[in-house]
Amino acid sequence: RRLLPLSVLRGTVRDAGPPPPASHGTRAAWRETPGSGAPGAPSWGGRAAAMAFLGAHGMRAPTTYEHSFHCFSMAVAGRPNLEDGDKILLPPSSLELLARMQVEYPMLFELVNPETTGHTHCGVLEFSAEEGRCHIPFWMMENLCLGEGAMINVKNVSLPKARFVKF
Repeated sequence: RRLLPLSVLRGTVRDAGPPPPASHGTRAAWRETPGSGAPGAPSWGGRAAAMAFLGAHGMRAPTTYEHSFHCFSMAVAGRPNLEDGDKILLPPSSLELLARMQVEYPMLFELVNPETTGHTHCGVLEFSAEEGRCHIPFWMMENLCLGEGAMINVKNVSLPKARFVKF
């Protein structure tokens, strides 16, 4: 059986962990969902199970992802051919969190420099960056006044479709 913590149901996402011991009287804070997993492995159940549980109880899954990363250029990732693009690389843990949420596709993100509050928007190319790191094109780093290794806030957003383009 897999367990789904109430933090997911309340819209606050945090790292998964094993359920609390039953002897502490906190097992009521976890809801069981069908499924199987490795004994003792942290698990929140599959997306379908979570969505079915949430829908049956009139609740919504969290829709906002926001995380801070150390920012590096694509060249540091060994991908200088991606410097001219408008996509970023995020770590695999971001994909795991986003897969549990009800996010719109294509996934769009707002990048914010916390020191200057400068911001821009982008898409994600891959979830292959090292944990705790985000790789973005160098031109975006320059626009946001970021140096290699600086902190950047990444938040998923839904942007309205454009209605007019003037060249």
